[in-house]
Amino acid sequence: VGNTVLHILVLQPNKTFACHMYSLILSYDRNKEGPGSIELIPNNEGLTPFKLAGVEGNTVMFQYLMQKRKHILWSFGPLTTVLYDLTEIDSWAEDQSFLELIVSTKKREARQILDLTPVKELVSLKWNMYGRPYFCFLALFYILYMVCFTMCCVYRPLKPRAGNKTNSRDNTVYVQKMLQESYMTYEDELRLVGELITVIGAVVILILEIPDILRVGAAKYFGQTILGGPFHIIVITYACMILVTMVMRLTSTTGEVVPMSFALVLGWCNVMYFARGFQMLGPFTIMIQKMIFGDLMRFCWLMAVVILGFASAFYIIFQTENPENLGQFYNYPMSLFTTFELFLTIIDGPANYDVDLPFMYSVVYFAFAIIATLLMLNLLIAMMGDTHWRVAHERDELWRAQVVATTVMLERKLPRCLWPRSGICGREYGLGDRWYLRVEDRVDPNKHKMMRYTEAFKAQDRDNYEKGLEKLEINRNILYKKELSALSLSRSTSRTSSHRGWEILRRNT
Repeated sequence: VGNTVLHILVLQPNKTFACHMYSLILSYDRNKEGPGSIELIPNNEGLTPFKLAGVEGNTVMFQYLMQKRKHILWSFGPLTTVLYDLTEIDSWAEDQSFLELIVSTKKREARQILDLTPVKELVSLKWNMYGRPYFCFLALFYILYMVCFTMCCVYRPLKPRAGNKTNSRDNTVYVQKMLQESYMTYEDELRLVGELITVIGAVVILILEIPDILRVGAAKYFGQTILGGPFHIIVITYACMILVTMVMRLTSTTGEVVPMSFALVLGWCNVMYFARGFQMLGPFTIMIQKMIFGDLMRFCWLMAVVILGFASAFYIIFQTENPENLGQFYNYPMSLFTTFELFLTIIDGPANYDVDLPFMYSVVYFAFAIIATLLMLNLLIAMMGDTHWRVAHERDELWRAQVVATTVMLERKLPRCLWPRSGICGREYGLGDRWYLRVEDRVDPNKHKMMRYTEAFKAQDRDNYEKGLEKLEINRNILYKKELSALSLSRSTSRTSSHRGWEILRRNT
């Protein structure tokens, strides 16, 4: 019952009342420390009161609980060394990491805890000592891997076409080799080594991604921008395309260019995932994700409707014309592609002035230019500008959360020997087996002096203001005298308060 009340207090809007009641309930707990404490009993979702405060973004309760967990090691003048208990905070020995819970929640208030002590210091220590070097090495390794895959695709086994052309528009001169013809020379064997590296890399990607999907859940794993959801979809699809290409190569099936092309595009687009490790590029990847999965996805539905309608109209108009004179609309798929290019103003309106154009082409193209170019493209630009303005206020905050998510991901996937535990063992200071983070706080004495000067100015202004009100009440019958007295009062007040304030400054100096 006590544990249930603690969880309820964490959710209370009145933070001061919740903190007092929390302390009152803990005062009746017999096992205030250790596994028997009611603070360490999780709820049905596996969250203790401490983790629940982080997930809900209750910064007041989080700071209150951290104050209970800290131990002052020594203090000398403005310097104070504090040991913060890392129990439930450090993700090194936690199945359900506190840091991972914060970055995976949808509440923006929870991400503010990442800027609080000791979470900020712990993340900075992990990222600077281990996270950034490992992440940069992983980025370099992935780029080299993609270069290897690209070279294998560029020099894929091809042979000259043996058959005759059956269509004047047929432009194919090379075809894919059979499996028995693909690995005969030294260059083919060298390419085979690169292809084996590519397939092994795709299998490793699937082995690393599938356990996280099963542990976190597909909806949460792919739907969270901070956790890299879109990039997880890209890299898994890339690995599947590699395996499909391998099967088509082994079975000598023609058409391997389709999955190979998709794999090249997806693999190189996934390089943007590694931009989150750099402060200059990380926020821009967040902006791109927000625009693609927000504005662009909605805009594509409208664009598809417009392109489908006008492409059909263009195809019907040129259906009776000679395709050799105007080949942009010679069949329906080509009409769709040409209309898409016209929509994005990649090409100008196709026209051959040596022949007569149908009258309806001018009418339809006029309407298409007004709707697509002038209306819809400017609408897309306005939507993206609005999204940029909204996301610009929190993109740095989202980038810091991405750094935390990346640190936790690397810590889980790397061996323990490569990632030692952060902090200091409590046995060194007689605090048991718990681990602590040492943080040095510096108290600026000038800040306290300025606060004292400010209070002196405020107190003097408050006294002069009260005296001025008394004088105004006496002379309020005459408006002219009231204005003069108020003017003289304000001047004397500012002059007196300023004079006395400077006297305080000179005396303290």
